[in-house]
Amino acid sequence: MSEVTSGVEVKRSPWWKSIGPALITACVVFGPGSLLISSNVGAKYGYELLWLLVLTGLLMGTYLTMGARIGVCGGATPCTLLAERLGRPAAFVIGLTLCLICSAFQFSNNMAVALAAGAFLPESAKGISWLVPAIVVGFNLLVIVFLFAASHVYRVLERVMKVMVGVILACFLFNLFMAKPNWLGVVGGFVPSIPEGIELGLPQRAGGAIRDPMILVAGLLGTTFSVAGAFFQGNLVRERNWTISDYFGSIGDAIAGVCVLTGVSMIIMMTTATVIPGQAADNIGTLAQSLRPLLGTTAYWVFCIGLVAVAMNPFVINAVIGGTILADGLGLPARMNDRWPRILTIAVMLLGMIVALYGVATGEKPINLIIFGQALTVLGNPLMAIAMLWLANQKDIMGRYRNGPVVNTLAAIGLLAVVLMAIRVALRIVLQLT
Repeated sequence: MSEVTSGVEVKRSPWWKSIGPALITACVVFGPGSLLISSNVGAKYGYELLWLLVLTGLLMGTYLTMGARIGVCGGATPCTLLAERLGRPAAFVIGLTLCLICSAFQFSNNMAVALAAGAFLPESAKGISWLVPAIVVGFNLLVIVFLFAASHVYRVLERVMKVMVGVILACFLFNLFMAKPNWLGVVGGFVPSIPEGIELGLPQRAGGAIRDPMILVAGLLGTTFSVAGAFFQGNLVRERNWTISDYFGSIGDAIAGVCVLTGVSMIIMMTTATVIPGQAADNIGTLAQSLRPLLGTTAYWVFCIGLVAVAMNPFVINAVIGGTILADGLGLPARMNDRWPRILTIAVMLLGMIVALYGVATGEKPINLIIFGQALTVLGNPLMAIAMLWLANQKDIMGRYRNGPVVNTLAAIGLLAVVLMAIRVALRIVLQLT
């Protein structure tokens, strides 16, 4: 029986005692990809798409609070609840899909660590070919040692993520202050409008290359509204041992996490809109270098510190999500301290590291892996969104806290957005393979 129906009184805890799980989600969602997308959107469209960040933040908040509510009301993780009601195969499919998505993205997280490390190397050391790969391997080994040695993995991660969030906010707020944006223009950016130059259309092949006129807008939506992160929120609140008595605290935590996620994206967008309008960057190293002469030496190094924090955060959490959710889908003990989540997390890390080292050595992107990761998101994101929406409307799980009309409406809009993004990605995959 659900904890909601057991007569437990719901109490409101002080909001500061409840902050934690959603900050971990914010750290994994706002990774190098989010940084790069927000930067390029700001550089190309100025402040005009700030309103879109507010909208995506609202959709992310809807699903993030839904994931937390499922965890505290159901008294179990989403995969466990699915297994109890739909059978273990349903939970396994979602667990495996999310694990494979994390494995595919672990490659880009390793590449981000390599680029962040390269940004700090002195010019005299940048010619040493083995140095950056050695840093990547060393960082992976340190994390593996931590996973084996830590007695309370979640507790340590939560404390580290709180520090990292503070560092990221402090660094990027400092850079925004140094950039001196046009605040009147910033306010105008929250009024919905379509910037000049945006074409509404689907990806298509032109001149032997794939042309996607809305790639930045779709990327902004995809990197801010993470169904996978929201789904795993149900696991994170179980790590905290939250029950129905922590219901309001879980909602406050989710709101705080979404505010951090969208707030940092806004800060980055406003900074690049002010400092490098019209310029583009295809990786975070190029972005840092383009900001250097305009922000000044001090602000540049502050930016790099924030950049390292952004690169490191999803590196650890993404792998932990992959290992933990696969164990959960298999019906194995699925707390971060348990044996199988640690083993599977290490497997995700090693796979991402090996592929990244190949990319560093050859200078080539693993196109097949990227396509595979894209294909998984086409399948996985709609599945997870549907599963969450279904669980949040089950009376035996949620009791009187099941979704109301407003939440269901927002969740339906979010599901529609996820399906439309999946269709766009599927079309890109077809164009890449033909």
